[in-house]
Amino acid sequence: MPGAGSLKAVNYLFNVAPRDGTVIGAFAPGTVLEPLLGRSEGAQFDAPSFTWLGSISREVSVCAFIKSAGIRTWDDMRSKRYVIGASGGGAESDVFANVLRKLFRLPLRIVTGYPGGTEIILAMERHEVDGRCGWSWTSLLSRSKALLDGKQIDIPLQIGLEKDKALADVPLIMDLTAEPLEKAALKLIVSRQSIARPFAAPPGISQDRARVLRAAFAATMADQAFREEAKNLSLDVDPLSGADVEALLKEIYASPAAVVKLASELVRETP
Repeated sequence: MPGAGSLKAVNYLFNVAPRDGTVIGAFAPGTVLEPLLGRSEGAQFDAPSFTWLGSISREVSVCAFIKSAGIRTWDDMRSKRYVIGASGGGAESDVFANVLRKLFRLPLRIVTGYPGGTEIILAMERHEVDGRCGWSWTSLLSRSKALLDGKQIDIPLQIGLEKDKALADVPLIMDLTAEPLEKAALKLIVSRQSIARPFAAPPGISQDRARVLRAAFAATMADQAFREEAKNLSLDVDPLSGADVEALLKEIYASPAAVVKLASELVRETP
């Protein structure tokens, strides 16, 4: 169900889909946080109220730069001027770049309007832009691993609540500030990474059917054939239960007003 970066599907699931367990949805995780961050236009749902089944994976995104840009470390990101390619419209490529620029006063310029990640990568290879932020690590490994293996890109920063074990030496965005308000705002923004591949059913379905759906999701995540197929496709399976997704969203939506205000300011697109 294409439309508005998953918003159409989310609104349908919340307001129109039958509440009998026969319809489930998968959508971009950032969509369910948009109303909290001041981007409520068109949103017709209450995120914590969905019947959350779980998330297939917990994600880490990265900032990556074409080798010729010379941006190899976090210190380089802080001291050198460079251009980041982004899709705009609330995509992670835009959101995380804006957050980094504003919170850490980075000397970066954002060029938006690229249709998607593939076009941003081509722009990097053509030297139209120097890099991109908000690049899913698992997506990079499954679709663009040749760039990594060929040492054509550098990765100076990872974006998530916790480090990926494969990026142990790469700084984590959550560790870049010790100021409590900034850290709380970052957690609110970055928490979408912990529910990278969410599945949900409409709100208000019976408890019995909700239990069946959650149990089925958990059984699928544990299924050996499913895991082997995912591994062959270089897709990460690191599930989060439906109860954990629900608890995380309730915690996020209960954030203090000062935290929400700062987070909203950080994600807002500015020239």
